[in-house]
Amino acid sequence: MTKGAAMTTNETDPLPTSLPSHVRIAIVGTGFAGIGMAIRLQQEGIDDVVLLERAGEVGGTWRDNRYPGCQCDVPSNLYSFSFAPNPDWSRTFAPAPEIWRYLRHCVERYDLRPKIRLHAELTGAAWDEALGLWQLQTARGALTAEVLVAGAGALHEPAVPRLPGIDSFAGEAFHSARWPEGLTVEGRRVAVVGTGASAIQIVPSIQPEVARLSLFQRTPPWVMPHPGRAVRPRERALFRRLPALQRLVRAAVYWGRETYVLPFMHPPLSRLPERVARQHLARQVPDPELRRALTPDYAIGCKRILISNAYYPALTQPNVEVVTAGIREVRPHAIVTDDGVEHEVDTIVYGTGFHVTDMPIGSLVRGRDGLALDDVWRGSPQAHRGTTVAGFPNLFLLVGPNTGLGHNSIVFMIE
Repeated sequence: MTKGAAMTTNETDPLPTSLPSHVRIAIVGTGFAGIGMAIRLQQEGIDDVVLLERAGEVGGTWRDNRYPGCQCDVPSNLYSFSFAPNPDWSRTFAPAPEIWRYLRHCVERYDLRPKIRLHAELTGAAWDEALGLWQLQTARGALTAEVLVAGAGALHEPAVPRLPGIDSFAGEAFHSARWPEGLTVEGRRVAVVGTGASAIQIVPSIQPEVARLSLFQRTPPWVMPHPGRAVRPRERALFRRLPALQRLVRAAVYWGRETYVLPFMHPPLSRLPERVARQHLARQVPDPELRRALTPDYAIGCKRILISNAYYPALTQPNVEVVTAGIREVRPHAIVTDDGVEHEVDTIVYGTGFHVTDMPIGSLVRGRDGLALDDVWRGSPQAHRGTTVAGFPNLFLLVGPNTGLGHNSIVFMIE
């Protein structure tokens, strides 16, 4: 962001012009991956590009996730493009609305709107060997492209468990990434299914409002103290006046987080973060029985490590129950667990993650032999450096298989 620039957006842009019949490069998705790719191509003098977006606005994950308490768990100065620093983050770990606003600002700053086609979901892509082109089908028509870049990411297609009776539920049920706009849960009996990164943000955000909250836990996560804080006005002023200082802070955050890999490379070192997590749990959950239920029985790092200062305290409140029994079925007004207990609820929030290993694009893209990516992967996605797949010429995956496992910023990785 240029000195003194304010992040402005235009949320009422008219639908862009019709699809071109042919482009040099077609990019699928307008989250961090797609927007970053388009900007870098533009900086290299490549302008014959179209971005295909299935929704009515850009933003990807940060457009879709609007649940209470949603924020990034990577520091803001790192979870942003190196070439577009934002001196105006309100917190060291930015809330979702600010990240979405940042992405829209990047679109305006780099004049990407003319290249974006909204409501243009990719419905099929086939490599034409004779022409040496990708034949693309979208919700807004067909086009060809010399190069296809898949920037849809892996965290955009919600995964909802297949539970017996799930369709019989008479209340309101939705995935965390599909939180209804304007919904209030005040006075409701809410079930939160799952204990992942979304759930630990939702639970403390809604706990004071609900009449009853039932958290259905299959596996407890390791939870570390959250180091986030508000960014001081003086810091923001310094970042605006001295952009080099913000770049220095970004580099320091990066190298600091690089040290997180050491316990994975040298398992004995994992005892230190595990001790911190155990102490965090002990300080915030005095009840030994509840603490036992919330203590993981696996080595730290085997599942995503989460950060929160509010999750454990919320679980100790009198209107919250932690349910560790498996879910047997869903009834019109309740969830029944394997121990036969019926938990009456009127709202179900599924914090159950996304289709990651079975990403939707796998069935849409067909390569040189007419095989889809799913046919080649057979349930185990692989790609050279997470980016290219043999038999799929001029196809490049951003945030492809096995690339989202790091301890640092995925935005840094994309760049």
